[in-house]
Amino acid sequence: MTQEVTRAGSHVDASAEGAATAQGAKGPDELRRQIEQTRHELGDTVEQLAGKMDVKGRARARADDLRDKAGAMTVQLRSSAAHAGRAGLRYRRPALIVGMAAGIVVAAGVMMRRYGGHWH
Repeated sequence: MTQEVTRAGSHVDASAEGAATAQGAKGPDELRRQIEQTRHELGDTVEQLAGKMDVKGRARARADDLRDKAGAMTVQLRSSAAHAGRAGLRYRRPALIVGMAAGIVVAAGVMMRRYGGHWH
């Protein structure tokens, strides 16, 4: 296998250079550029695969996401509860009156059944 030493000190396979020239490389400089681009793409691919293999890291990231969502939901629920509490204070008297009226109606219904509609 014939190899040429490039300016950067890396080796380029002469047969690979010939194949790249046939595929559209304009010369050794273009071939070197294509090789560097391929190395960069390969490095990115390896980095992505390593990230997918990092189960602990992915689990930690997922736990962090869930913790953030839970915190946001807690804030929202507290806000809703505070709003409901303020609204409950505003409508306390009408709610008590409605509750008492419903209690009276239920008690009257129980008495009517018990005594068959006849009051003694």
